[in-house]
Amino acid sequence: MQKKSATVAIIGAGDFIGGEIAKKFASEGFTVFVGRRQGEKLAPLVREIEAAGGTVFGRALDARKEDEVVSFLGDADKHAPLEVCVFIIGANVNFPIVDTTERVFRKVWEMACCSGFLAGREAARLMLPRGKGNIFFTGATASLRGGSGFAAFASAKFGLRAVAQSIARELGPKNIHVAHLVIDASVDTEWVRQLIASREGPQAIENLDPNRLMRRLQRRKHIGRSIKQCDRASRRDGHERRDHRRRRQADPSHQRTVGRSGPSFDA
Repeated sequence: MQKKSATVAIIGAGDFIGGEIAKKFASEGFTVFVGRRQGEKLAPLVREIEAAGGTVFGRALDARKEDEVVSFLGDADKHAPLEVCVFIIGANVNFPIVDTTERVFRKVWEMACCSGFLAGREAARLMLPRGKGNIFFTGATASLRGGSGFAAFASAKFGLRAVAQSIARELGPKNIHVAHLVIDASVDTEWVRQLIASREGPQAIENLDPNRLMRRLQRRKHIGRSIKQCDRASRRDGHERRDHRRRRQADPSHQRTVGRSGPSFDA
């Protein structure tokens, strides 16, 4: 594996989707910084990446705390220039509206929306001086429409999508690619199965549609590849923009005819 002088930071690197994203980038030579609230749970992921020859740093990270986000991304950028920041915190909860407390509503917003704002802002501060970079936010159906019992979760995901769109429109012209990626379905884990049983009864597990849950081996790896492909497309588009600027400088009448015409989100 050829090592790259670039880092990828993953905020909310869980055991499944976040871990697969980390492994994909590490396998291509990036140094990966992974953070989650319970940092000790990163140990198996760190061992697996290192055993495969990759470079990874695991960190306990509460993304709701501004100083921790600043330190986490700053340390990644000090190791090597931060090229990609992936925000993948979920915070999925379901409560009837009359049972949704102020504390639940506020905490879900802090995890799924406010912490995304902090991640995006700090990544932008590090990437803008170099004039390149990629910031990815993950969403779900709740980012697009609210469902019964999801007032807290959907409002936070709506907010994160708005943050992503605003940042994309601001930073796109400055060669910073921002995308909001809707990744739907629950990962097939014991915890998710218990959650389904508690909501719908044990018969729901017995009659579970095999396509309802995300298979841990196949679909989560596909997500890791998809985000990596977004990074490649962004770098290719960056090369096109630089070529366009050079041609415009040489010939002011030249018009751009290739690449994206503006910021992108909701891939």
